[in-house]
Amino acid sequence: MKSENIEYWLALLYAPGVGPVNFNRLIKYFGNPQNVFTADREEWQAIKMKANLIKYLENINWQIIENDMQWLEQSDNHMLTLEHPDYPPMLRAIDDAPPMLFIHGDYKLLSTQQIAIVGTRKPSNEGERIAMEFATNLSYQGFTITSGMAYGIDGAGHIGALNASGKTIAVAGTGLDRVYPSGHRELAHRIAQNGGALISEFPIGTTVKRQNFPIRSRIVSGLSLGVLVIEAPSRSGALYTVQHALKQGREVFVVPGSIYNPMVKGCHRLIKEGAKLVENVADILEELKIYRPPIVIPSIEIPVPTRVKVNNLDNEHQLIFDHLVTPNSIDGLVELSGLNVSTISSILLMLELQGLITMQSGGLYGRK
Repeated sequence: MKSENIEYWLALLYAPGVGPVNFNRLIKYFGNPQNVFTADREEWQAIKMKANLIKYLENINWQIIENDMQWLEQSDNHMLTLEHPDYPPMLRAIDDAPPMLFIHGDYKLLSTQQIAIVGTRKPSNEGERIAMEFATNLSYQGFTITSGMAYGIDGAGHIGALNASGKTIAVAGTGLDRVYPSGHRELAHRIAQNGGALISEFPIGTTVKRQNFPIRSRIVSGLSLGVLVIEAPSRSGALYTVQHALKQGREVFVVPGSIYNPMVKGCHRLIKEGAKLVENVADILEELKIYRPPIVIPSIEIPVPTRVKVNNLDNEHQLIFDHLVTPNSIDGLVELSGLNVSTISSILLMLELQGLITMQSGGLYGRK
């Protein structure tokens, strides 16, 4: 799906100094993106438009949007602008709504009832299991599960939804021509092929930039009725989503943990500050004042990584071995372990020489 004059929407998306808030202000003032470009210099100066933006509008190079237009022509790719009737209404209502959404998969899923699931990238086995179980149960209750496709709790939430209805939305911090983290390529494929959607506000070709991930978090919360936090330490990227949720008037739900577990310090702080402590899906439904008739949820075996202690491995080697329960890439291991590429490459070589792991297709490593 796309709007009329999509070229002007895309061109304005690349304009210097025009973020979501300024983009939306320009649309309200001029009526639509095309009018922004066809206005004259006097009109631009009347609203105190900066010189670099005026120069951009006067000398637009239409080649800048060529990659986006080519991407849109590919199967199952869509763009929605703020003016489009299928743009998700809950997201449209936030102050800094993204003017455009790039979508691969089912764009209509964006207007369904959603619960966001977020948490640490390095969860415990129990935390992953909790995330999967909540996502599976919420999915069977008719909710779409929304998250950021990061390692850890995000990924577990997506997988839990795929175990049930398949309705899950992954909000990317890059352009949709790439998958980050790279170790989640297969997960991204499963989401798109099983009735879910991958979405981004960033144009095609946008690479990994640290500052984009807190920004995209407002979309995760903005699409959702509430945000469920599982295993978030005191300093966690998941808390960006919570901050956005509170500004947007969304509910915040938190699963508590042991007082001795540093991975839940952020969760306990949120509970002290008024977030809803939840132990099951019924707690979430009660807080949202949503009634669902009781259903029988099929028994699903949820895989949980197991730790196998190997003799003669030091801590770093054991750490990497633990993260290879399922095949993973070097980039993925960097994200999970915090070790650098050089160290991990050396460890992988030693584990391979010991016959403990093997290199698989796609540059992935896995246990034998």
